[in-house]
Parts: sequence; C-alpha cells; structure tokens
Amino acid sequence: MDIARSTPLLGGQSPEQFMRRHWQKKPLLVRQALPGIEPPATRKQLAELAASEDVESRLVTAFDGRWALRQGPVAKLPPFAKPGWTLLVQGLDLHLPAAHELLSRFRFVPEARLDDLMISYATDGGGVGPHFDSYDVFLIQVQGRRRWRIAAQKDAVLRDDVPLKIIANFAPEQEFVLEPGDMLYLPPGWAHDGVALGGDCMTCSVGFRSPWQAELARELLPRLSDEEPRGNRMYVDPRQAATATPGLVPEALVEFARKAAERALREPLALERALGEALTEPKPKVFFQIGEPLPEGVGARLDARSRMMYDRAHVFLNGESFRAGGRDAKLMRQLADTRRLSGAQVAQLSDGARELLDQWTEDGWLQAEME
Repeated sequence: MDIARSTPLLGGQSPEQFMRRHWQKKPLLVRQALPGIEPPATRKQLAELAASEDVESRLVTAFDGRWALRQGPVAKLPPFAKPGWTLLVQGLDLHLPAAHELLSRFRFVPEARLDDLMISYATDGGGVGPHFDSYDVFLIQVQGRRRWRIAAQKDAVLRDDVPLKIIANFAPEQEFVLEPGDMLYLPPGWAHDGVALGGDCMTCSVGFRSPWQAELARELLPRLSDEEPRGNRMYVDPRQAATATPGLVPEALVEFARKAAERALREPLALERALGEALTEPKPKVFFQIGEPLPEGVGARLDARSRMMYDRAHVFLNGESFRAGGRDAKLMRQLADTRRLSGAQVAQLSDGARELLDQWTEDGWLQAEME
C-alpha cells in the first residue's frame, strides 16, 4: 500500500494525511468511500454463523420499548419482517474471504492495532442504542440505509436498567444518513447511535485493539515467567531465625521476588518476545485446519485467521516467536506486511526457513498459492 497516495476510501486523503489529521482526533464522513460495494455476507450466511458455537454473535432486540440482549450462539432469529432487532456477528473476516478482503483495506494502521470486522444486520428501526466505544471504528454501510447521530459527549451517563451500555443523557450534535458505500470514522469516546432506516440494513465495523496497561501486564507477565533467565538461582535462607509469627512473609523473600521480576524484564529481548507473542495470539474460538507441506515452486499466503508481525529481531506468528536474520528476515517481514510470498521469493529462503514454512502449512497457518 502506498501510504502517500490519495484514495477515495479516505475522502481523497492519503493514509498519511488521514492518520495525521483524523486518527484519534476527529470524525470523518466519506461519501462513496467504497462505491458499488457488495455485502461480504448474505442474510443466510449471517444466520448460519450466528448459530455456530465457533462464532461470537449477539442478538439485540427493542420490542415494545424493552431492550434485550442474547449472547450467541443464536439458533433462531426473529422474523426478518419484524422491526426493531439487530444481529451482531464478530470476527467476520475469520470466516468469509470477502470480509477479510474488506478488512485488509485498512492495513495502513499497524497490524498490532487492527482487530476484526464486525457486521451489524438490522431490521427497520434496529440498533443497539446510543453508546461509545473505547477504540477507533470505521462504520461502513454495505446494504440498506442507517441514520447516525454523533456527539463529542464528555458527560455520558449509562442507563442502569438495561443489559446494554446505553447512554441515558445522549445529546447528538451531528446527524448523517449513510447509503451503501458511505463510511463514517469515529475516534475513541465519541458517542454515537445508529438506527436502520428500512429493512435489510447491513453495516460493517472495522474495530481496533486498544489494550489497557493492566490488561497488557496480565498478558505479558506469564510469558516473561516462561523465560529461563541467566544466573537463575533458588531462594535460600540459612540465617532465618525461629519465628513466633509464621504467617508473616519474610522481607528477604519479598526482596528476592522483586529482584526475580526485575531480572526477567532485564533479559535481552524478553519483553519484545512476550509482547509479539501476545499480540499475535489467536482468539479463543480460532481453529486451523491441518494441511500438507508446501509444494515446490509455488507461493505461500497467510491463512485469514493467522496473525503475523515482526520487530527488529523476531518474527511472530500465532503466538510463537522466531529469530531471523539476513535474507530470511527480509522475506519473513514481507510475508507479514503483504500476507503472501511468490514462488520465486519462497525459493530464496534458506533450508531452515523453508522447513519452517512447511511446518506452518502443515499447521494450517499458511496455504499454497498457485501463480
């Protein structure tokens, strides 16, 4: 992707300009960002996905003014002619190629921040109520029409009488009706309310990861503890005196534990490895189909469910880290950035890296790509 080239997707701005002017700063409405777009899923496909144990889905209804939320799997949907309900299917990009292709258009944002593509199917009047997200979101209208009302609301108060995080004092400042192909970008914290105008309304949401520090610490610390630090030693206390307070944790043991944690963080590249592995860990409901080794002379592409990233010393794939250098590192980074390698590029890999690709294809993380 040429990040300096203007694109209709961002209203004639380049990705560089968009990130500088709008990302986490202010909304952007783009009319016909994706002209002629087709829905990435049919109504029937969405119903089948919602009924699956392997797919995260939710059904939101507002019948007779009463909000209700049902977590998936959703075996039976309300009648499509009945107004006032919404089906949300998360991670659509993991299951349908068209959804994965749509999500790929937003890879001008680092893969470490890009999360998934959700689709909202709504009948007339359907929505999830006024709310705000703690992450950036692109709202893409792919079928039907939806009215959006938004506000930079800092005093939002949530209702305590409904099973959804609905803003009680929503005060909209702007209003837009999105037609198929239109897109609305909202930074984190912007209050918004989308309501379907007519039936068969489909809106795709490109969401992003925004981890909290405490959440990230919980992810990283177990991985750091798996590292075998240099100079590892066992706690000893030959000078421990007899105690009349056996429940008291010895100060020496507290200090020993503190130094152990500090030593783990000081291990060369330990934090980098832990972070890369955590960022590429597949989601709980992601499974891969076992494959065959990569045939000679063909290219390779990452499975849609694979997450691959790299830093200056490693490549990371699906929660695992690998060291790479020289030409191998360059080609592995190419695979992470473009999600594919040509047959000629695969042939340039060292024997060890080629064996790794074979293992990844057997694991289902890669597939052969005929050119």
